[in-house]
Amino acid sequence: MLELGIKTLIAYLLGALIGSLIVGQLRGGVDIRTLGSGNAGGTNALRTQGYGFAFWVMVIDIGKGWLAAAVLPTLAIPFVDLDPAIGRDWLAVACASAVVIGHVYPVWYGFRGGKGAATLLGVLTGLYPVALIPVLLVWLLTVMITGFVGLATMLAVAAFPVYLLVSTASPPIALLTFGCAMLLFVCYTHRANIERMLQGSENRVRRLWLFRPR
Repeated sequence: MLELGIKTLIAYLLGALIGSLIVGQLRGGVDIRTLGSGNAGGTNALRTQGYGFAFWVMVIDIGKGWLAAAVLPTLAIPFVDLDPAIGRDWLAVACASAVVIGHVYPVWYGFRGGKGAATLLGVLTGLYPVALIPVLLVWLLTVMITGFVGLATMLAVAAFPVYLLVSTASPPIALLTFGCAMLLFVCYTHRANIERMLQGSENRVRRLWLFRPR
């Protein structure tokens, strides 16, 4: 259990390094949590700071997700033996979950982070990269049809466990469990978006909303 505890903790601390806040500090102390929607994620970074800022935010947030899911579970840590009682797939999804939680509730930044979408994209790249195709397609189609980034993110996350179920006769239980848990978590982090959509006040990305009423 020591390996599980140590690596999960490292994944959480890695997730708590928020791309938008790191880039903001390097850009003269910009804190995007005081701008736009107040969220520390990539969408608010793009809306308030532009493409260049948002690009580096995404690089950091996607990169840490990939590191936590693909590299950390296999990493040899001094004085921490590999635990044969822990399945490698379950260790990977534990680290993947921890890095997403760290991004949403970062200890370094007063537990005020992003909503986890970019970090989840990095995690998926590390855990099951073939699923990126349906996930990104669902995201893009939803934005094109509705203009809602939050709705697109939730449906894209839902596409992962659905893809596992339809693409293989015996989907990996660890990945399926992770996918379902992350769907619930992402819906929770987007609860304000859901409320605004129900009220009709949610912002739309008009540049990508191709099927908007003319």
